Amino acid sequence: MDGPLVDVEGFPRADVDLYKVRTARHSISCLQNDHKAIMVEIEEALHKVHATARVRHEKDETKMEATEQSVSPPSPFALVDAVTQGSPAFQAGLRVGDEIMEFGSVNTQNFRNLRDIASVVQHSEGKSLRVGLFRNGQEVHLNLTPRNWSGRGLLG
Repeated sequence: MDGPLVDVEGFPRADVDLYKVRTARHSISCLQNDHKAIMVEIEEALHKVHATARVRHEKDETKMEATEQSVSPPSPFALVDAVTQGSPAFQAGLRVGDEIMEFGSVNTQNFRNLRDIASVVQHSEGKSLRVGLFRNGQEVHLNLTPRNWSGRGLLG
């Protein structure tokens, strides 16, 4: 695309069809400009889509908060039976006897088995997870970050 079409003395190169090369370069340049324009349109459309989705999500959350206040809390799907001292779970504030009702994207509606939680932990290494639980009859929310530590697993 950027190679010279003249030789060192300034004459047109004899080994190249100048007309075809210049035509091809022009076509490619036009296609690149068209591509840039389309990408700008796509980016603007994505911004609009995400902005409207955010507004809808905020409205839905407001509605959900209003209905959550009138609805009884969800039932827990797991019970914490051990927490290792110094582990990420311990540092986040998880305690033995806590009843888990939400673990990242897993909740009482979509929980099938403990592999669901293991999958969330594995895919969230180094990322903060929201954990909702009942402790002594009170609803508690913690942020837990699965990570490698001196003990076994990513949570402890």
